[in-house]
Amino acid sequence: MDAAGTRRIDGFLHHLEIERRLSPHTLSNYRRDLLAAAHFLDKHNLSGWAQVDTHHLRAFVAAQHRGGLGGRSLQRRLSALRSFYRYLLREGVVGANPVTGLRAPKAARRLPKTLDADQVSRLLEKTGGETSDAALAARDRAIMELMYSSGLRLAELAQLDLADLDLKDHTVHVTGKGRKSRIVPVGRLARDAIETWRALRATLAAVDETALFVSQRGRRLSARAVQQRLRAWGAKQGLDSRLHPHMLRHSCASHVLESSGDLRAVQELLGHADIATTQIYTHLDFQHLAKVYDSTHPRAKKKR
Repeated sequence: MDAAGTRRIDGFLHHLEIERRLSPHTLSNYRRDLLAAAHFLDKHNLSGWAQVDTHHLRAFVAAQHRGGLGGRSLQRRLSALRSFYRYLLREGVVGANPVTGLRAPKAARRLPKTLDADQVSRLLEKTGGETSDAALAARDRAIMELMYSSGLRLAELAQLDLADLDLKDHTVHVTGKGRKSRIVPVGRLARDAIETWRALRATLAAVDETALFVSQRGRRLSARAVQQRLRAWGAKQGLDSRLHPHMLRHSCASHVLESSGDLRAVQELLGHADIATTQIYTHLDFQHLAKVYDSTHPRAKKKR
C-alpha cells in the first residue's frame, strides 16, 4: 500500500475522532485492523484501496484465520474495513464497497465469566489493613462497589468526574460507547463506599483534578491501573478466578436479571444499543437454573 493509501487510513481515523467522537481505545483498534489489511494487500502488489476487490479481502480473511485469528476478531476487522470503505465511497476514492456481503467465520459463543453472590461478598468484605494507605483502600473499595452496583464498563468508570455523581438522587451520569449518556442507579453500599472515599480523596488529588478516582500522584486513575488493582484484590481475597473489571459488570447484570427477570431494565442499566447483546445473560441465568435442577431434582440426581 502506497503512502496515499496509508494517508487514507489517517483521514478516516480523524473522521471517526472528530465526527463520531470515538474513544482513543476504539481508534487504536481501527488503526490496527486497517493496517493489518494494508500490509496483506501490499504483499499482493495492490498500491491503492480502489484496486481491492472482494476476492482480495476474502483471501485476507482466510490468511488471518489460518494465522490463528478467531471469528470475533475477524468480524471486527471486517467491520472496520466496511466502515472504512463507506468513508472512501463518500470521499469519491472508490466506486464500490468490496466488503459488502463478506462474512467472517462464526465465532464460538462465549458466556461472560461472573462471580456468584458469595464470591462478591468475599471480594468486598472488610478484612482490615488491605493496604498501607487508608485512602487507597477506600478508593479501591469504592471502585469495586460502584462497578458491581451500577454495571459500569471499565472506560466509563475511569472517565467519571466528581460532578457526575448525584448521591442524593442515588444516581451517576455515565458516558458510554459512542459518547452516549445514561443515568444509572447507585446502590446503598456503593454510596457509602464512595462517601468514605470522597472524604479521603483530598489527601491524594491535585487541586485542579476533576476525576472521581485518582492515583497516588493525584491525577485521574487510568483504566490500566484499575485493572491491576482489581486483579490484586481478587488474589488477596482468595477468589478462584482472575478478577477483571468486566467480571463485576457481568455479575451485576446476571444478578439483576436473576432477581427481576426484566431483560429490558438490564439493557438500560448496561447501556446496550441492541437488546440482543443483553440476551447473553439469559443464557447465564439458564446455567444457574440447570445447576440447581441437577443438584436438587430427585430425577436429576446421579445414582451413587
